[in-house]
Amino acid sequence: MGNMKMSVIQKLCFLLALASLGAAHVYPIHRKNDTDISTLVERDVQRIGRRLQANVKTALFGLEGKVFPNGIYYIKALIGTPPKEYYLHIDTGSDLTWLQCNSDTRSCAKTPHPWYTPKSVVYCTHPLCEPVREMSHGKYDCIIPSQPCYYDIRYIDYASTLGKLVSDIFTVRLINGTIFKPLSIFGCGYDQYGSLKVPQATDGILGLSGDITSLPSQWAKQGYIKNVIGICIAGGGNAGGYMFFGDDHVPTLMTWVPLLRGPTMRYYHVGPAEMIYGGQPLAKDGDEKSLGGIMFDSGTTYTYFTEKSYGALVPAVEENLANQLVRDSSDTTRPLCWRGKEPFRSIADPRVTSYFKPLVFNFKNANAKFEISPEGYLIISKEGNVCLGILKANGLKSLNIIGDISMQGYLVVHDNDNNRIGWTRKDCMNFWSSASYPFPGLAAASRL
Repeated sequence: MGNMKMSVIQKLCFLLALASLGAAHVYPIHRKNDTDISTLVERDVQRIGRRLQANVKTALFGLEGKVFPNGIYYIKALIGTPPKEYYLHIDTGSDLTWLQCNSDTRSCAKTPHPWYTPKSVVYCTHPLCEPVREMSHGKYDCIIPSQPCYYDIRYIDYASTLGKLVSDIFTVRLINGTIFKPLSIFGCGYDQYGSLKVPQATDGILGLSGDITSLPSQWAKQGYIKNVIGICIAGGGNAGGYMFFGDDHVPTLMTWVPLLRGPTMRYYHVGPAEMIYGGQPLAKDGDEKSLGGIMFDSGTTYTYFTEKSYGALVPAVEENLANQLVRDSSDTTRPLCWRGKEPFRSIADPRVTSYFKPLVFNFKNANAKFEISPEGYLIISKEGNVCLGILKANGLKSLNIIGDISMQGYLVVHDNDNNRIGWTRKDCMNFWSSASYPFPGLAAASRL
């Protein structure tokens, strides 16, 4: 209800309604001059608000970053005793959380904060070591019980990190104001290669997959939260957004699609979808399976299509340009950029929506659609050109990746408890404006 004020009568009615649902409260009788009735009601509103929030198990994080030119979204995490701040890149396409650290350091990049100093090493006999070894590129046998749990993780851009598992305390605040401090197992990366070796905007990666090694999975097993992750990336050319762990603030009205999970599929895969651009299917033969499956990945800045999907999309996009825009090969911001008669000032330029059409993923098996507006697949370069933010993934033959650019303006909920992923349009600039509270008093009572 924003900043709307409620009358005393409205608040009394609300309290009576709560009482009828089991949230009963006994009101003492006061003389007329004791205390103003509005003050009494406000006290009871706050008291009931605290009671209703007592069982909330949702952790809230602010997101920093932007698709262009930052190309990354991260949270500020508090780790250790006393807690120290670190920036972690959110990545639903990764299992393990890890930090660049100064233990056995061989090759680490410059980071925003001093490298993490581990307090406690996790040995190879720990139950979480086996799944970490399975995801590693190299083979690390557990020869003696006192041997650290080593890992070697390699990414799609051929970057890699080598390290060992450690454990430490994370300090996390729930939205009801309480603090919990889960003992967490994560990686101490002491040897980085490729793009991870150059100066970094973050101190490490926050792995958010459905694997048992991810932090949300660990915290859910400890009973702090439900294994549900909500990520809301701001749209409209704005930076930031928010993320939450837990299911207390999952909206009632959501579009859901079941996840495809298996021993080797612990990420957020969904089945193939009919891809429609400007009202026309991209698969001319009607076989959407030929275009590949779909994966949601917050660790990928742009959206990546298989060669066949990309080859079908680009002609459809250019067909709608009606000779108003021409390719500008001198602009290397992205592989495909178009120049107009006048430079584009922002993605909100009216010409963008007149030249470019929505891209729709139609999941027939779930009767669900995910619509990407032009803002969700285009960027404006420094030269004032409009560039395609959907790239061809040469290394992916059967999987299309929906990256951050296409999730702008959406709350995307990764529900690992119910094996599904869902979305709804949201104002991601302000969590509290998106949360559903009966009136401002309850929201204010539970703010951080």
